[in-house]
Amino acid sequence: MSAGEVEIRVAGDAEAAARVVAERLAEQARAGGHVALTGGSTPRRAYELAAQLEPNWGRVELWWGDERCVPPDDERSNYRMAKAALLDRLAVEPAAVHRMRGELGKDGGATAYERELAPLAAFDLVLLGLGPDGHVASLYPRQPTLDETERRVVGAEAHLDPYVDRITLTLPALRAAREVLFLVAGADKADAVARALAGEPSRETPGSLVRAELGPTRAVLDRAAASRLSYGLSERET
Repeated sequence: MSAGEVEIRVAGDAEAAARVVAERLAEQARAGGHVALTGGSTPRRAYELAAQLEPNWGRVELWWGDERCVPPDDERSNYRMAKAALLDRLAVEPAAVHRMRGELGKDGGATAYERELAPLAAFDLVLLGLGPDGHVASLYPRQPTLDETERRVVGAEAHLDPYVDRITLTLPALRAAREVLFLVAGADKADAVARALAGEPSRETPGSLVRAELGPTRAVLDRAAASRLSYGLSERET
């Protein structure tokens, strides 16, 4: 696969796509390393299945790609979702859980997380979703956060419901991963998928700017999300 190319796997529906990603997460849990999680409804199901497939996550340290600036018990918290879907279902908890502290606010939380990230050279696996507008983590179209080249974590203003500020990994932090894995489901994401995975890199579609520099970039899609992709890409359907 050439640099910048995405290996795409199309599953029959959202449940099947979540299972494919769950299998990859379980595999990484067995191998150990540093994994960055994402939020959203489709990843929630992947986390539930991953806990069933591999209940021992003692060799893994967990991180987050972004977080809303809310307390960890807030229903809008990405951490709370992952805790309920994954962490609370494990027989052996991760070696470390590095929560983004949204309650510190976007700037304080970003500074604290960058300090926590300092000893880590790169993530072994970064899981990402993709918004209908093409955003990844909390990196939104045409925003100054896309221009960051030095910092690995920054604060971001709210651009989507829920309208709360965010903390997010930056493009340099995401690109440095040894593997980037997109999980996307739903017809409302089809246009963004085509632009992010098969289009030219563009600030209009932040997902198009994320490619792993040290390893593969992969995407698991359901048929609805993949419906606007052209054939001839590196695709396979399951």
